[in-house]
Amino acid sequence: GLREALRILLVTRRHDTDTRTATVNLFKSLILGAGDLRELLRRLSTAGQVRAVLALTEDPTADLETTIRVQALRRAAATIRELGRAVTANEKHLRALVEQACPGLLDLPGVGPVTAATLLTTWSHHGRVHSEAAYAALAGISPLQASSGPIKRHRLNRGGDRTLNAALHTIVTARRRMNHQPTSDYITRRTTEGRTPKEILRCLKRYAIRNLYRYLEANTITS
Repeated sequence: GLREALRILLVTRRHDTDTRTATVNLFKSLILGAGDLRELLRRLSTAGQVRAVLALTEDPTADLETTIRVQALRRAAATIRELGRAVTANEKHLRALVEQACPGLLDLPGVGPVTAATLLTTWSHHGRVHSEAAYAALAGISPLQASSGPIKRHRLNRGGDRTLNAALHTIVTARRRMNHQPTSDYITRRTTEGRTPKEILRCLKRYAIRNLYRYLEANTITS
């Protein structure tokens, strides 16, 4: 039940974020032809534009085009605000369930509620993924041979569960941005050895999933 609850929250979050992005794009396109209103909104952030549009009052002297445009903008702004609140509430719910399922997972560097929930739902339960290598293969980050003649190298894997792969990419990127010392040291060492950024990224993902798999195996509460 807990794992399925996490999965439902992830699916609905993806729908809400995709819908919100589409609505923001519509909102911005409606502003482009808004004349004087465009000048009022152009220097505001998206959140500020939403607040300003929702605060607009009906103008009985406005022409038909302006009236329809403002109505459409207000509907879009209301949808953006509603979906933003839904996404925020979703993240809080994810955080609570992740802490319940695997205490301490959110304390690991770079791991947030969404990535943690993705890790838990793909790992699922004890016994489903029999090894860290299998989990890496599931995520599409197991190394693929790309050697040619005397040159020995591997390339990025384009297969596997792309949602899990994206979660690992987010975790590794967050560690790089937060100057996570082991990650920074690894990048420096591999760069000195002549590795390309893509090769380093693949290695970082493989290193991360090894530690994350072991943590999930040791700390996830079996329901």
